[in-house]
Amino acid sequence: MTFSQATRQASLTKLANTTQDLLIIGGGITGAGVAIQAAASGITTALIEMQDFAEGTSSRSTKLVHGGIRYLKTFDVGVVSDTVKERAVVQGIAPHIPRPFPMLMPIYAEPQATFDLFSVKIAMNLYDQLAGVEATQYANYTINAKEVLQREPGLRADNLQGGGVYLDYVNNDARLVIENIKEAAELGATIASHVKALSILHDDRGQAIGVHAKDELTETEFDIHAKLVINTTGPWVDQLRASDDRLKATPLLRPTKGVHLVIDASKLSVPQPTYFDSGLHDGRMIFVVPREGKTYFGTTDTDYTGDYAHPTVTQADVDYLLKVLNYRYPTADVTLADIEASWVGLRPLIASNGSSDYNGGGANTGKVSEASFTDLIKTVDAYEDNQATRADVEAAISKLQTARAEETLAPSQVSRGSQLDVEDDGLLTLAGGKITDYRKMAAGAMAVIRAALEAQGVTVKDVDSKKLQVSGGHFDPTNVDETLAFYTRIAQDAGVPEEDAKDLANRFGSNTGRVVTYAEGGAAPGLSLKETISLRYSVAEEMTLTPVDYLLRRTNAMLFHAHDLPALRQPVLTEMARLLGWDTATQGEMAAQLDATIAETQLATLKEAHHD
Repeated sequence: MTFSQATRQASLTKLANTTQDLLIIGGGITGAGVAIQAAASGITTALIEMQDFAEGTSSRSTKLVHGGIRYLKTFDVGVVSDTVKERAVVQGIAPHIPRPFPMLMPIYAEPQATFDLFSVKIAMNLYDQLAGVEATQYANYTINAKEVLQREPGLRADNLQGGGVYLDYVNNDARLVIENIKEAAELGATIASHVKALSILHDDRGQAIGVHAKDELTETEFDIHAKLVINTTGPWVDQLRASDDRLKATPLLRPTKGVHLVIDASKLSVPQPTYFDSGLHDGRMIFVVPREGKTYFGTTDTDYTGDYAHPTVTQADVDYLLKVLNYRYPTADVTLADIEASWVGLRPLIASNGSSDYNGGGANTGKVSEASFTDLIKTVDAYEDNQATRADVEAAISKLQTARAEETLAPSQVSRGSQLDVEDDGLLTLAGGKITDYRKMAAGAMAVIRAALEAQGVTVKDVDSKKLQVSGGHFDPTNVDETLAFYTRIAQDAGVPEEDAKDLANRFGSNTGRVVTYAEGGAAPGLSLKETISLRYSVAEEMTLTPVDYLLRRTNAMLFHAHDLPALRQPVLTEMARLLGWDTATQGEMAAQLDATIAETQLATLKEAHHD
């Protein structure tokens, strides 16, 4: 299947001329999760994204499918139980993306420490029980201070008590989004990036029936009609609601900003993801994660009110993270000059919740729709497991839609950070959440979508979303290593060297066979065969429209291979110009956009100011 600039125009024509059953606004992980489930359910599904897929937030996470062990500090067992179970589901539906990588948590005797050695062992045992990994190779264990320092000699020894080791997963956030998007398109969804929703359309009764949209590439405006519209725009949720002139919308979100910095492993090497209190007694915990010969660390967590489309790393962000890192690793002496790349993203936190999944959180104010959404998701889960009936699901939906007057407090659950609302004009708003929850959030939304569409006479098929594998993930999740070794051999047979072939298999999973078909004609000038076929496939089948799409989100080259960028830059521009038919002016614009993004990820402005 092609999914490219060439198919995009046909998709736009279809959007302008047919009424969809469901229109999804927003192509991050939440919208992508709804799209794949909706398309699999047999309803006509459309999705528009105003930027590239995952560009806004879903390519800017900590790149872990994090189990939330911190919640066990306050015995929020429900949060951790649902999170670790959902993490296993995500690994099953996208087996080539999340990978198990045990986390080390050094324990220090310090004021306001999150855990001591006694409490961390209790927490980890409960965590393993909830995750179902007791008596497996991933079961937790504790190590003494000497063993912690043998693993990570650079860690501060003062007040170090020991450490806990427990199962966690590394993730490729942007790849998870594009694989969901591609599968949704394969299942029949009509999907286009760089299409912005300008306002909500209404019928004579004031019900939402679509959007007035703009093709950001041509500036053309047009209407898209749908029986149901869902807002999955992440940090932009409130902005879209504000553009709906039938709503008196009070803001839902309190966005916070998270920053991550990348250095070479030669500057600081860690053998496994490491997670510790900041040491500044501010209630924050920091991740330090090895990846592709680099080490990245974060995250900050600060309120954000600036330009949502363009959050930036400030000197204060860098100062904070370097202070924490150099405190915990006293001999590392990491400076601004050592930072090779960075990324910054917004977390679309629900204002009434006021907590981050990284940093514990404040009190849950019991916003009604959160409680009923949690109940709905549990009921949908039970239905998927044949433990609940269709009537149970319908009752939960009814409760969701009438629960606005409730004043009872909601228990803290994994969906504490997400919320589903049916607005007064019928617009659905699915807000908040985190990557680990995306499949579950979408399943909860689909229950409401099903009821609304069936009321309009639309037939909606039953789908078990826990078994709905994404593009590239169509293989046995219990046999990942052997399967990826098989796809590595397929790439090798096409002439790709072994290490490069392994990279391709890990990136593209069961699509690797498709990727190697692009080897015909050999390597592009200045590019390896691996890079050539990866780029050609991404342009033809992953709606890759710019060099930034490719080098930042389809691959992680800009984040974890900064030293390769000078050699990649012109050959990628040249090959994309050939594939996409760019004229000289467009090539110049693309080069300028790429250079500006590279400079931004490498903190060029901060480094220049520091140098002056």
